Amino acid sequence: MECISVFDMLKIGVGPSSSHTLGPWRAAERWIKDLKDSNTFNQVEHITVDLYGSLSLTGKGHATDYAVMLGLYGADPEYVPIEDIETIIESIKSTNTLRFNNEIPIPFDPKTDIVFNRKFLPYHANGMIFTAVINGKKSSATYYSIGGGFVVTEERTVSKKQDAIFENTFPYPIRLGTELLAYCRQLNLPISGVVLENEKSIRDMATIDSELKRIWDTMLECMYIGCHTEGHLPGGLNVRRRAFDMHKSLKCDLPYDNPQEWLETIRKTEVKFRQILTWVSCFALSVNEVNAALGRVVTAPTNGSAGVIPAVIMYYMVIENHQADFEDIKKFLLVAGEIGSVFKKGATISAAMGGCQAEIGVSSSMAAGALCELLGGTPDQVLIAAEIAMEHHLGMTCDPIAGLVQIPCIERNAMGAIKAINAAELALGTDPKNVKVPFDKVVNTMWETAKDMSSKYKETSEGGLAVGVNLSDC
Repeated sequence: MECISVFDMLKIGVGPSSSHTLGPWRAAERWIKDLKDSNTFNQVEHITVDLYGSLSLTGKGHATDYAVMLGLYGADPEYVPIEDIETIIESIKSTNTLRFNNEIPIPFDPKTDIVFNRKFLPYHANGMIFTAVINGKKSSATYYSIGGGFVVTEERTVSKKQDAIFENTFPYPIRLGTELLAYCRQLNLPISGVVLENEKSIRDMATIDSELKRIWDTMLECMYIGCHTEGHLPGGLNVRRRAFDMHKSLKCDLPYDNPQEWLETIRKTEVKFRQILTWVSCFALSVNEVNAALGRVVTAPTNGSAGVIPAVIMYYMVIENHQADFEDIKKFLLVAGEIGSVFKKGATISAAMGGCQAEIGVSSSMAAGALCELLGGTPDQVLIAAEIAMEHHLGMTCDPIAGLVQIPCIERNAMGAIKAINAAELALGTDPKNVKVPFDKVVNTMWETAKDMSSKYKETSEGGLAVGVNLSDC
């Protein structure tokens, strides 16, 4: 069975898109590794990259060309200094030379060597072909970015073991919500406890804690940066950052010098209902404004939906429980990761395959379930919360204006976070015996809805708001 770790579902990377930026970036890295494994890397004389389908149609707005160049250059999306990205890109453009894996200089003109093809490759909407000239002969490899930063090769797509993308075998393999609940009863553990047992089978506890802490620190820093950065987003729509102004109207006058101190001061602010709504929206917007500006975020489960989970965690920490600490964050991320993995296995987390229900819908479902456990919900109620959140995102289109992860994407994170909180509260008041729509049914329904959805609404910018709103209106 396909085994997906929480660290597969929650990845640190650079915006604006996990499928259109992080995926192609990682594909370029995979290609370099394959060339090195075949001992042909040093013989490469020239490179071209062909982008297909959704990667072509919205690639410019998603910085897919930047991602490809950065991956070929050998920059790591988790660690490359954000301020170095523009310098690397400008160097390649101005010299028409790429330092392949930062090792060997190769002639490379982005205008002609990155080709945007409108047609779709057979397996997935996000296809790409890397071609190298080696000793005068062309050698090509095909990769697909299947959502959330996951990448598969063409060989994998035609393999009989197509579903076995991940080689790890967990002691408690989970494909369905019913299986997860059965393990909870068998082990007498909450969902976070079952997920932790699986993670411990492939990593030691020190690594699990340190990596989850790094993920949370990245989320917190991202919110902090977003709330303290004024101005407009790049891309041509002239979208003004709103988190800065919202934060300014909400924050108290207590001093702070870093993200953790900032969190503590928020705990001392007034929290009537309107302020709660505004704080949650502010947290979500801040992350996705950073994402839209090619900043560093946590893919959760995608970049376009990266603001929902941090916003709901912050809600719990600064509104619900002022004593909340890393142990609460760890439980939240473990539960969220497992819910996301069930959607990944049973449906999709790729907007190019399923519309925005696959991104904001899944992230809201992940956050709702995780919050429900922290608020004292039973494992059954956790999945009820996850079901409610997805149920009210079914059919949501992905129709970014100008192909940018800005309108309506940024606001949708705020709405997804609020829905997650509401879903958790509804679940806490629900007796599982009275549930009419099981979690596994909504996963399957989301996938059936995705298959029925017109391609115009699957991250192609060929329908919906993307054509209904003219750039002149912006």
